[in-house]
Amino acid sequence: MTGMWVIGYGSLIFKPPPHYAFRVTGYLKGYIRRFWQSSSDHRGTPEAPGRVVTLVQRADLQDPRFHDDLHMYELRSGERVREETDIQSKSATPEVPVDASNIVDVAHKVSQLTDEDLKLWGCAYYIPSEHVAEVREYLDVREQDGYTLHNIPFHIVSSPDTDEAKEVLSEVPQTNGYHVITSFIYIGTIDNESFVGPESIADTASIIKSSRGPSGPNIEYLENLTVAVRDLDGHGRSRDYYLEDLLAACK
Repeated sequence: MTGMWVIGYGSLIFKPPPHYAFRVTGYLKGYIRRFWQSSSDHRGTPEAPGRVVTLVQRADLQDPRFHDDLHMYELRSGERVREETDIQSKSATPEVPVDASNIVDVAHKVSQLTDEDLKLWGCAYYIPSEHVAEVREYLDVREQDGYTLHNIPFHIVSSPDTDEAKEVLSEVPQTNGYHVITSFIYIGTIDNESFVGPESIADTASIIKSSRGPSGPNIEYLENLTVAVRDLDGHGRSRDYYLEDLLAACK
């Protein structure tokens, strides 16, 4: 059995799986991260579910439950598209730090977006072969309540400067200068029974502020995730303005 990669975009960023050898950071394309998954086993109870994050892929945003004028925090304030005709040419990931105090929620036509417009930062853990079976079992228990296993590409931006990491990454294919892995990720898709979106930030914040479960207060999850995502990249590119705005609403 060979080693495996586990991609994290939510609690796995600040609460890693056991037995990982090293962690890399980078991004997914074509997804948004939202607190649109109810949680009755970690950050809430069956009687009063909390909220945790899941991913929604661009294609699913065409679902009738959504609307074309989706507010896109992913298009950063310094890079946001002012004219719809420009949307194809803008980068969703600026190369310099942005002003996090100026969060502007701008509506964009979902039908005009491409996967390149939606770059969602996260991390990936490499699990050595001798621990793969144990970690899979651990994650299957941890990622319950609507989450299912998927395989999607993850673009690695930074990795540790160790011999082990270099050896593993030497076997990972590259695209446009980036190592790209396709491996395990748990997602609560829009057709699972715990999916509650689309939900306004005000409604989500109200639930998060009042929810608590076996893993602790719901607000703690949001705070830890927001800070952990900020720290993924030293140039400010990883900041998630949806998380930032949601945390501000909870305060």
